[in-house]
Amino acid sequence: MKEIKVPELAESITEGTIAEWLVSKGDKVEKGDPVLELETDKVNVEVNSEYSGVLTEILKEEGEDVEVGDIIAKVDENGEAGGSDEASQPESSEEKEEPKQEAKQEEQPSQEQPQPSEEKETGNKQDTVASPAARKRARELGIDLSEVYPKDPLGRIRPEDVEQTAAGRNQKQQEEPKKEKKEAKTSEKTEFEKPVERVKMSRRRQTIANRLVEAQQTAAMLTTFNEVDMTAIMKLRSERKDKFAEKHDVKLGFMSFFTKAVVGALKEFPLINAEIQGNEIVLKKFYDIGIAVSTDEGLVVPVVRDADRLDFAGIEKEIGRLGQKAKAKELQLGDLQGGSFTITNGGIFGSLLSTPILNTPQVGILGMHSIQKRPIVMPDDSIEVRPMMYIAMSYDHRIVDGKEAVQFLVRIKQLLEDPYDLLLEG
Repeated sequence: MKEIKVPELAESITEGTIAEWLVSKGDKVEKGDPVLELETDKVNVEVNSEYSGVLTEILKEEGEDVEVGDIIAKVDENGEAGGSDEASQPESSEEKEEPKQEAKQEEQPSQEQPQPSEEKETGNKQDTVASPAARKRARELGIDLSEVYPKDPLGRIRPEDVEQTAAGRNQKQQEEPKKEKKEAKTSEKTEFEKPVERVKMSRRRQTIANRLVEAQQTAAMLTTFNEVDMTAIMKLRSERKDKFAEKHDVKLGFMSFFTKAVVGALKEFPLINAEIQGNEIVLKKFYDIGIAVSTDEGLVVPVVRDADRLDFAGIEKEIGRLGQKAKAKELQLGDLQGGSFTITNGGIFGSLLSTPILNTPQVGILGMHSIQKRPIVMPDDSIEVRPMMYIAMSYDHRIVDGKEAVQFLVRIKQLLEDPYDLLLEG
C-alpha cells in the first residue's frame, strides 16, 4: 500500500485546502495522474499520484485543510479497479475479535499455573510473531505489539512496522491540538437572534486578509496623492488605437502608459524599487511590475517581468495574458512570485479616490482611479473641462521619505501628461 502525500509546492507555501477530488475511491490511477485540486494561498494546483494502482482510501475530504507532508490518500499497486470495498478491506473488527476472545480464554492461566515472568508477554501478545529487534523497538517507543499491523505476508512484525505505528500515533497526537483549536474557534462564534448565513472563507481570502493586516502592522505606511490630466493620453489613444490594434493585434489601453511611467520614475527614485530584509535595504536592479487583477476568489497580483524591456504592445499583451490566466484560474506560482512595485486600478469599478495597501515586502504601490471631467484652471487662468484622474502612492516610510514619495508621484504625473515623450523614451 502506497501513500499519496501533499507535495512540496513552494518555499512560501506550507499548507492548503482540498478544493476538489478529481478521482473517487476505487478508481484506477496511473503514476503522474492528477488526483485532486489543492487551493493554496496564491493559486490552485493539481496534486499528482506518484504511483500506479487503485485508490483504496481517501483520508482528507474536500474542504479540509492540509499541510505539506500530510497523507491524503492510499494507493494499492496490486489492486483492481471497481473492486468491492469488502474485498479490498482487511477482515472486519467482529471477525478479528472472535479469535482474540478465544485466545484469551485459552491463555487464561489456572490458579495452579505460575504467573509469567516479565520477559514473557501476556494475553494475545504471546501469539504475536515479532523479531527480537521489533520487540525491543516496541518497548523503546511504548508501542503495544497487538496494535501493530505487519507488512510481512507471514505476519511477522519487524522494527519498521513498529516505527510506522509510532509515526501514525504521533500524527494523531499532532492533529488533536488542531482539532481542539478549531473547536475553540467555533465556540467563539457569536450567536444571532435573527437569521444569518455562515460561509467559510476560502484559503485565498484568508491569505488576503492576513497579508493586508500584516502589511499595516509591519510597515510604516503613508499615502500621497496627486491628479493627472488625461487629455494627452486620451487624444493619443484616439489617434493611434486603430493602427496599433492592426499592427500588434492588441488594444492600446491605459495600463501600458502607467506601467511605462512607473518604470521611468523608479529609475529616478531607486529606493522605491527596493525592500527591507533584516537591517539591510535590497535595491532591485530589475523592473518586475505587479498588476493587481480582481477575480471571483479575490485579488491576485501577477507580475509583468522586465517591464523596462517591453514596448507598449509587449506590456499590453502580457497584461492581457496574465489577466486571462487569472480569470481562468490557470496562474502558476511563477506568475505571482517576486515583483518590485505594484499598480492597482480601482477606477475600473468606479473608485474616485482610495489609499492602496502595500503588497509587502514591496515598499511602494500606485493606485489608479476613475477618470472624471472636472473644470480646471489653465496656466492662462482660463477654465477648461478636462478628463482628470486622482492617483495615489502608498509607501513604506521606513526607507522612503515623504520628499521622495511626493517627487516620485509628481514624476509619474509629468510622464503621463506628456505621453509622446514617454513613447520616445520607450
